[in-house]
Amino acid sequence: MPSATFFLMPDKAEGEQNRLICDKIAELYRKHKRLRVWARNQQQAEALDELLWQQPSDAFIPHNLLGEGPATGAPVELCWPESGDIKSRPGYALFNLAEDIPVQAQQSQKLYDTVPADDNGKKVARERYKHYRARGCQMHTEPLTSEQK
Repeated sequence: MPSATFFLMPDKAEGEQNRLICDKIAELYRKHKRLRVWARNQQQAEALDELLWQQPSDAFIPHNLLGEGPATGAPVELCWPESGDIKSRPGYALFNLAEDIPVQAQQSQKLYDTVPADDNGKKVARERYKHYRARGCQMHTEPLTSEQK
């Protein structure tokens, strides 16, 4: 049975939210080994890419922006709605940061999504939640926090 976990975003600046998202990407990578991150836009994907490169060498997450790196894809792929022809990656968990539900969500057994702190963002997230639930996903919600102290 597919599962969907929604992370409740803290009411913080975008840079701090991106740092928390990178911590969660690292945690999900260690759990699944393969993860596709669906950013809101190219700017967010590039910001996450830069933050992931800044991880300590002993905590490196092998990743790339879509279209860079090996043809078979990196263990963590960063993409966005306008990033072009996106090949299916069976076995990848999907971490959706965008407002819309990517087509790849239909192929993923493990879905992760976010609930923004603002009211409009919450409203849009509720629609994604309903979509995943109607698909038969086992639903979970938890705060987005860093496991690093």
